[in-house]
Amino acid sequence: MSTAFVQGITDKVRELAEPLASHGGMELVDVEFLREGGRWVLRLYLDRPGGVSLDDCQEISRQVEKLLDVEDFIEPAYALEVSSPGLERPLKTRAHFEQFAGRDIELKTFGPIGDPPRKNYKGRLLGISSDDVVRIEIDGTEYAVPLDKVAKAHLAIDFDALAADLRERK
Repeated sequence: MSTAFVQGITDKVRELAEPLASHGGMELVDVEFLREGGRWVLRLYLDRPGGVSLDDCQEISRQVEKLLDVEDFIEPAYALEVSSPGLERPLKTRAHFEQFAGRDIELKTFGPIGDPPRKNYKGRLLGISSDDVVRIEIDGTEYAVPLDKVAKAHLAIDFDALAADLRERK
């Protein structure tokens, strides 16, 4: 399957699933359509403040499954999976980079950028500028990465923040 074909499927699924998630008070964080273990998997990631429950995922899965059966635009057989994005939540949009400023992230670019050139960044997200440049601090040095050069970014597990969150929930 070509990249354009996969992108077409994920775009159409996003278009169908986003209103369902929004109506349920959730954000559709990401949609993936990929081959895993010899089978096709359509995976949707949902989130909301305080997290999503198994019941949330099951309900959206049922609703999306019905819509996909009606629309019937995905040719190969696939498994539908709906889950939370987990601790290493992907950062896909400008809003994500704004929302998670101050958190540790891992970011990879499509190719080397900067001086000295690098592709991999792991540090504290400072935010995103009005001209769509992601700012990251690594060991006291600030790096600027244009959003259109970001191949992949996600939250890094911050064990101190996780422990503090668990203490707050007690």
